[in-house]
Amino acid sequence: TLMKKIVLLALVAVGFATAANAQATATATATAVIITPITITKQVDMNFGNVAVTSTSGSVTMDPAGSRTANGGVTLPAVTGTVAAASFDITGEANYTYAITLPSTATTITNASSQTMTVDQFTSSPTPTGTLSAAGTETVTVGATLNVAAAQAAGTYVSGTPFDVTVNYN
Repeated sequence: TLMKKIVLLALVAVGFATAANAQATATATATAVIITPITITKQVDMNFGNVAVTSTSGSVTMDPAGSRTANGGVTLPAVTGTVAAASFDITGEANYTYAITLPSTATTITNASSQTMTVDQFTSSPTPTGTLSAAGTETVTVGATLNVAAAQAAGTYVSGTPFDVTVNYN
């Protein structure tokens, strides 16, 4: 009776206490930082310069610094013409690293008489990643290999479709 009522009231009080402590709330804020988009801008087109051919096929390999090496039936005359590795300015978020993607297939270059050669085996400096400076800039240079047929026809050869160099934040 009185004891039963006290026990019953105690149980009801525990039930209310448990229900009152069953839920809690906290708050949080949401934050995002938009970084400077990475960009790439071509500064210099690739140019293999003057190349002399023989009756044997060969190639000219240009490294990203613009140095050329002749192979097979190709020679490099003393009058070099314009020789340049391709050059690209990269801009973006300071000190961020980025990946460089070079063409994986050959680029065809053609003269006015529709004769062709291919350019492949692209290389870059830096490679395969770069790091933007504290100012958020860097220059990427690109070399490749020019494949020359035996007795390749004379003329200026130019790519009808430019090749792509892609950069992407890591």
